[in-house]
Amino acid sequence: MNSLAVTVLGHDRPGIIAGVTEALAGLGGNLEDSSMTLLRGHFAMTLVVSCEASAAQAQAAVEAALAAPGLVVSVLELAGGAGPVSDGPSYLLSVHGADRAGIVSAVAGLVASYGGNVTDLTTRLAGALYVLVAEVELPGDADIATLTQRLAALAEELGVEASLRPADPDLM
Repeated sequence: MNSLAVTVLGHDRPGIIAGVTEALAGLGGNLEDSSMTLLRGHFAMTLVVSCEASAAQAQAAVEAALAAPGLVVSVLELAGGAGPVSDGPSYLLSVHGADRAGIVSAVAGLVASYGGNVTDLTTRLAGALYVLVAEVELPGDADIATLTQRLAALAEELGVEASLRPADPDLM
């Protein structure tokens, strides 16, 4: 069984998700993980699919199912097993304030410096207001109090507000 990463990017229109998943199901593919969203009117989807078909076969099937200009399809075979698994708790990190370059880089760098892994990240720009919401996993021995203090200092430097709080597992 192959583990395939399928991405589709381009101009949004109705039926993209249905076409992609129908093509993959037709190959016996099982959708294991997915993320789909609109980014300023552009469709962005990433899937992890287990399938007997090769990456080239899956790509041809998806492209044929979509048959639309303005969409880019990429299918890659994933090597090995799943990525790193954290033994630590999950946290929700939120940042909001005036938009400026470097917010994601600075915040993600701070999380990484504590051994943290960003497992989900969404950003939106609403007028001049920039909003970042991330799920992060931190090692069990991470100094959360110091990280929170450093996050507050970084937020002040960036001119934004930021918070880090334990994620409620019932909501995830």
